[in-house]
Amino acid sequence: MKVTLLTYTPDAEKAVAAAARLCYSATDACDLYEGMDDEKAEKLLQKLVKSGHYSPFEHANFTFAIDGISRACSHQLVRHRLASYSQKSQRYVKEKAFDYVVPASIRRDEERLKKYEALMQQIQDCYDELVEDGVQAEDARYLLPNACETNIVVTMNARELRHFFALRCCSRAQWEIRAMANAMLKLTQEAAPLLFEGAGPSCISQGICYEGDMCCKKGLVEIRRR
Repeated sequence: MKVTLLTYTPDAEKAVAAAARLCYSATDACDLYEGMDDEKAEKLLQKLVKSGHYSPFEHANFTFAIDGISRACSHQLVRHRLASYSQKSQRYVKEKAFDYVVPASIRRDEERLKKYEALMQQIQDCYDELVEDGVQAEDARYLLPNACETNIVVTMNARELRHFFALRCCSRAQWEIRAMANAMLKLTQEAAPLLFEGAGPSCISQGICYEGDMCCKKGLVEIRRR
């Protein structure tokens, strides 16, 4: 898996702070933006995070290139509706010698891994035979497994990203999308630390666990360390 932050709103923190200030000011947005220095932006953004007033965060967008995740992972990702997606098409791109993701629970056992790899090769052989026999890729792809790797470009605003991190950085999230979310969180915190201060699983970002009886019970100390 490779996660890259391709681009994001220039001066994202300043833009969000100016948008938030506009709600309570008679001054126009351009003047507020020009007069917003780093110290003012930091104080205002900290206040917004503390009060849970995240609507101004929607003015900052972040675009990621995510390569080498499984289709099982991308199916989970696109359930987050407040985002834009562009994904490698199995209809137009032939999957010759397709790569696939191997879960650790299979990789660490030699017999399981042999069976898994043998099935992947069998699927590849059958796919290739169908395509060579004239079956269109859009039909041959019905054979392909959830393990098949895919590439996707994702754009989310800062508010939706904080929500995404609250759900997908949780230790109860499926391992692959959790690894992806943690990589995205690291990149956004480097790019816009004030917008993503305290972001992460809900037990960290909101002080509450929504998993109920399924709570990991690891304790905040261990989770904060991670």
